[in-house]
Formats: sequence, structure tokens, C-alpha cells
Amino acid sequence: MKNLLTIAVATLLLSSCALYGKYERPTDKIKTDGIIRDPLAANDTLNAEADPNNFGQMPWRELFTDPVLQAHIDTALKHNTDLLNAADNIKMAEAQLTVAKLAFIPSIAIAPSGTISRVQMSGAETSKTYQLPITASWNLDLFGSLMAASRTAKMQLIAAKDYQVAVQTGIVCGVANTYYTLLMLDRQLEIVTNMEKLVKDTWDMMAMQHRLGRARSTSVQSAEANYYSVQAQAAGLRQQIRETENAFCLLLGEAGHQVQRTTLERQTLPSQWSTGIGLQLLDNRADVHAAEMQLAQCFYGVKIARARFFPSINISATGMYTNSLGGSIVNPGKWITSLVGSLTQPIFANGQLVAGLKVAKLQYDQALNTFQATVLKAGNEVSNALVAYNTSKEKSELEEKQVNVLRQNVEDTKLLYKQSSSSYLEVLSAESQLLSAQLSKVADDFYKMQAIVTLYQALGGGAK
Repeated sequence: MKNLLTIAVATLLLSSCALYGKYERPTDKIKTDGIIRDPLAANDTLNAEADPNNFGQMPWRELFTDPVLQAHIDTALKHNTDLLNAADNIKMAEAQLTVAKLAFIPSIAIAPSGTISRVQMSGAETSKTYQLPITASWNLDLFGSLMAASRTAKMQLIAAKDYQVAVQTGIVCGVANTYYTLLMLDRQLEIVTNMEKLVKDTWDMMAMQHRLGRARSTSVQSAEANYYSVQAQAAGLRQQIRETENAFCLLLGEAGHQVQRTTLERQTLPSQWSTGIGLQLLDNRADVHAAEMQLAQCFYGVKIARARFFPSINISATGMYTNSLGGSIVNPGKWITSLVGSLTQPIFANGQLVAGLKVAKLQYDQALNTFQATVLKAGNEVSNALVAYNTSKEKSELEEKQVNVLRQNVEDTKLLYKQSSSSYLEVLSAESQLLSAQLSKVADDFYKMQAIVTLYQALGGGAK
């Protein structure tokens, strides 16, 4: 008998240890090495140690220094409905965590009642009885079911906070990207407007040459058509600006209106940064951390499913002040107390417990796969942002040289045309090529800025 008792106690302790275990990150099952490709070397990955001065850790005010942009971001963070809803999600998760923590203490209830009765006969007295019962019930958490439920609620709260951070990051970077889009469109409209004056001068020059008999009417017509084409481009840009302003105001939680802004040339963004590699992404990116918290919830879900195989022990205590003692009524009333302990051991539950454990384990496996996929996606986004920045930077530098050459080419071609050494098609072609190169350079300057914002978001920036 003594040996059996020892074995039972040992089994109870071992099972309790397994059921009460805390979640730990399964680093042996999550691939993080080489998840970020080197932006320059085709076959290399970035495997350096995580840098404490990670670019993603930079407060957004230090990255976006334009005071007008900062004011817009502040407005969005105050009024954006997605962020307001995320804050409400946190409050709901906090309430659920409070409930889970209070499950460890006894539940107490009071249910006073009274009765007045009288037999309908001559001389019968009216009897009055009352009772004031107070009951307390306590579920002993010997096998970790309540503890696992409490930890699950805590993981849900952390995940809700992660979601709020992810929404904030998206808002900060979304406002910045849309703001820079407006600045790019403003600059392109300025270029097209300047080109409009240039092609108008060409049209006037060819019209004069035609009046002097030095040019055909077709050259004048082509110059006129080119002028209208440039005007159409300007109209299209004005439409894009209006639509982008409306989208920008939507991010701010406001009706569409003209957006206050500066210029593309006044923007300054860093060109040197440390990305932070590997495991740091798991802690800094809110969506990655939220995926891990989902994994932790499934881990504790397995604990809860296992705990259902073990006995549940409940202790109930009742204290009742009443004047009804069976067949007699006494005044004043008396206290009646009772204490009851119960144990319920599942034996056969139609396979529900076994199926529940299998489902919980499969849900854990799914969460692990989702966590891994989220990590790989994060590395992919960082890799794409790095190569986008380097490519846009290289293209912008080449286009700067191209613009300078084409600007000189326009002047030289016009001079040759006046001297009858060049055709009108060469003039129109030179102007068209210059406009295209100028617009492309502005676009690539914007893409370079956009890549920095995207990299910042991909590294979990915008939370501070």
C-alpha cells in the first residue's frame, strides 16, 4: 500500500510538472539563418549578429523630420478608426485576462429568500420563513487547467497589443508613403508645366519658320500636337494628385481636402542603416511576435486538453441563516453550515477528450507553420526593400546624367533646326526624351524614399 501511494504521488508530481510547463520559443524548429538576401551579392545572405542600433528601433520622428509630415502622422494616430478599434481590442483582452486570473479564487454567491404562507381556515396563523444562504465554490487547480487558461489569456492580450503596434506601424508608414507620393506628383507636375512652356516655344518657333517659308505645315502640326500631349499629361497628374489627397485624408480619418505639404527636395532620409538580422526580427516586428503569441496560445491549448484527462476537484461551502429548521420555525433564526468536497474523474466521454487533445496538437502544428511563414515573409520584405533602394539609387544617378545630356541635346537640336541643319522630328524627339527622363528620375527618387519607408516598416519601425 505504501509503495502504491508513493507511485501515485510521483505520477501526480510528474504530470503536474508537464501540465504547468511554460511556453518557450522553439528555436530549433524555426529557420532564421539566411532569411535576408544581400542586396548586392546574388548568392549571399546577411547573417551578421543583430545590431542594437537597429534601423527599425528608430523613433519615427527621427526618421520623418518634415514637421508638416509629423503633424499629419500625429493626426492619423489620433483619429484613425483602425487604431481606435485596436485599442478597444486591448481593453477586451485585459478584461478577459482579469476573468482568467480571478478563476483561482472561490466564487461567492448570495441568494436571500422569504416565504409567507397561511392555511385558509379559521384561527390559522400566518407563517413567515426566511433564509439567507451564502455559498462559496473553489475549483482546485491541481493539474494546471486554470493556469493554462490564464496564460492563454495573457498571450491573447500580448497579441492584441502586437496588433495595435502593427496597425500603428502601418499608419505611420502609410501616411509617409502617401505624403511622399504627393510630393513626387507635385514635382512631376512642375516638370510637365515647365515642359509645356518649352514645347509651346517650339511650336511658336516652327510657326515662325513656316511663315518665313523655312518649314512645312506638318512640322507646325506635329509641334502643336506635342503641346496638347504635354497638356494632357498635366491634366492626368492633377487628377492623380486629387485622388491621392483623398486617399491621404482617409488615412487621417478626415473628409477629402487639399493637403498641406512641402516639396520633394526638402526631404531628408538616411542612406546608411543597420537592418538587424535573424532573431531580432522575431522580437521587433509586431506581426511576427503576434504569430508567436498565437503559437503560445496553442501551446497552452494542448496543456488544457491534457488537463481534462485528470480529475477535477471542487470544494463548496455553504452558510445559511434561517428560521426554517425542517418542520419547525424558530425565531430568531439559526446558522446552518456545510462543507462539501467532490472529485470527478473522466472515464469515458465518447472520445471527446482524445479528439480534443489531437485537435489541440494539430492547431499547435498549424500555428508553428504560420509562425515560420511569417518569419520568412518578414525576411523577404526586408530583402525586397534593400534591393529596391539600391536599384532606385543606381537608376536615379544614371538618370541624372541622362537628363543633363538630353537637356543639352534639346538646346543643340533647336539651334541646328534654326540653322536648317536638323529636322523638326529631331527637336520633338529630343524634347519628348527629356520629359520622359525627368519624370523617370523623379519617380526613382520617390521609389528610393519609398524603399526606405518600406524597409523601416519591414524591420518593425513606427512603434516608437
